[in-house]
Formats: sequence, C-alpha cells, structure tokens
Amino acid sequence: MDCKVCGSTTIRVYDKQFDINYFRCPDCEFISMDQSRIVSFHEERKIYDMHNNTIENQGYVDMFKEFIDTCVLPYKKQGKLLDFGSGPEPVLVQVIDRDYKFETMHYDLHYSPTRVYEGHLFDVIVSTEVVEHINEPLEFFQLLSSLLRKDGILSIMTLFHLNDDEHFSGWWYRRDKTHVSFYTPKTLIRIANLCGLDLIYTDKKRMATFSKR
Repeated sequence: MDCKVCGSTTIRVYDKQFDINYFRCPDCEFISMDQSRIVSFHEERKIYDMHNNTIENQGYVDMFKEFIDTCVLPYKKQGKLLDFGSGPEPVLVQVIDRDYKFETMHYDLHYSPTRVYEGHLFDVIVSTEVVEHINEPLEFFQLLSSLLRKDGILSIMTLFHLNDDEHFSGWWYRRDKTHVSFYTPKTLIRIANLCGLDLIYTDKKRMATFSKR
C-alpha cells in the first residue's frame, strides 16, 4: 500500500506472533497497521475504559508537567489552549488549570465528543498519547493546524519507533490494539511540511512541538 503521509510505496513488516501486517515507509518512516485489523469504535472504547489515570496519580501528573515544561512553556506561557484527545478524565487540563496560566478547553471523541473547538483559534494545542490512535494522520494534523493562530504551537506526545524492523516486531508499544500509526522525527518533519507547520522541538524519543507558519 502507499504511505498515508507521503504517498511512497511501503514495505510490509509482518508480525507473525499476532498475524498482523504493518506497512513501513522507507521515505518518511511512517508505519501504519493493516486496515483490516483496526478495531471497531466500540471495541476501542472498551479498551480505553480500562485505563485508570487520575490527578491523584503523582507519576502520571509528573509526566504531564514535564511535557508542559518542555514542550509548551519555552514557546507559550499563556493564551487559549485546547487539549485534543483528553481521555476519560481530563487530567492534563486539570493540571494546567491548577498550575499554569492558560484558558483551557478540551475535546475527546469518546468522552467529550462535543466539538467545542469549532469557531475558535488557539495559541496552544496539546495532544498526548493520541496520534498513535489516528488512522488518517494527515487529516488529523491538518485539522489541528487549522485551529491554530499564526505562530501558535502544537505539542504532541507519542513514542517514536526506531526505524528498525526487528526492533519493531518485538516493540511493546505496538501491542496495544488501538495503536495503529507510528512515527519518527523524520515523519513529523514531513507532516509539518504538508500541514503548514514547522517542527521546532523534539526530544527524539516521545515529545515534539510544532509552530504554525
């Protein structure tokens, strides 16, 4: 199949343990799961309902604070912020409301499905542990880019793959059935170029920040 990001011909990576095909792009390094193995909306919701992350979980809160301190504050310290994909309990928004100086809104396809972002432009959009669930990444990033003011920032968190087929075959991160898309910093650069963004920061492990052109 062709790459969903750049359109190049992909290389099949077969997972014999779970009998799943993945497709790796040798150009932009994007990896996508075989469409036939993507779970239904209902099954996806059942998996999400098993997550139990709350603001009382200090380790979870510390992860978000590191994300904000690293990916947001060096570029924006206040303004209108959207958490896109906030989860069953919007912990990130709770942390931001408590500890930072942003005006917040949040949206989640399963748990807060009202499209509160429509008609608004944002200074900051954050999306943590979301893009790996997105089947059509270009559509997703184009939407978020359209919601940013000029010079606004988009900060994401996901785990980057190592662009190594053997490592990928044993990688724990892809074993979540709802993880269907996998990225590297090179993928994000290509996405940025296609969506009116510039990649301005990445830790090359799991965090990245874009700026709207």
